[in-house]
Amino acid sequence: MPQLWFFTSIAFSVIAWGIVAARYIWPELRLRQRAEALRPLLILHSFRFVGLAFLVPGVVSPDLPPAFAHSAAYGDIIAATLALLSLLLLPRGAGIVIAWVFNLWGSADLLNAFYQANAAGLLPGQLGAAYFIPTFVVPLLLITHGLAFRILLQHQNESTMRESRHPA
Repeated sequence: MPQLWFFTSIAFSVIAWGIVAARYIWPELRLRQRAEALRPLLILHSFRFVGLAFLVPGVVSPDLPPAFAHSAAYGDIIAATLALLSLLLLPRGAGIVIAWVFNLWGSADLLNAFYQANAAGLLPGQLGAAYFIPTFVVPLLLITHGLAFRILLQHQNESTMRESRHPA
């Protein structure tokens, strides 16, 4: 039964964050230039250092599967570093390239964490105080990765269309 409540919490969080993103976040970002639209999403993801909580005894249960804990924690700190690096380099081309790398890495990291948790037979109680990460934070991160992909692809297509209308 705890597994059901855990997945129900994740599902409700995805729905709630989806509504917030559709109603408030996307309308604000969709009209901005690419770098300015990415900036708030990258700032949000710079807080992924919180994933290091999976390595802190007392925050999580001592029997939290190490394969999950290490993969999730180190994947998150790399994602946070890539987000900060991209922020530093925006709006230059290198910042956009790093934003792509960040978004691909960060998305894969979150999906890998779900896989690792399932493969390790993770029980919700093993997360301890870090329970809020997969039930509250991860759904928001997944949705904002989707928004970042949309921004990156949309603006890439707009640039291509502008260049085809005005050949050099």
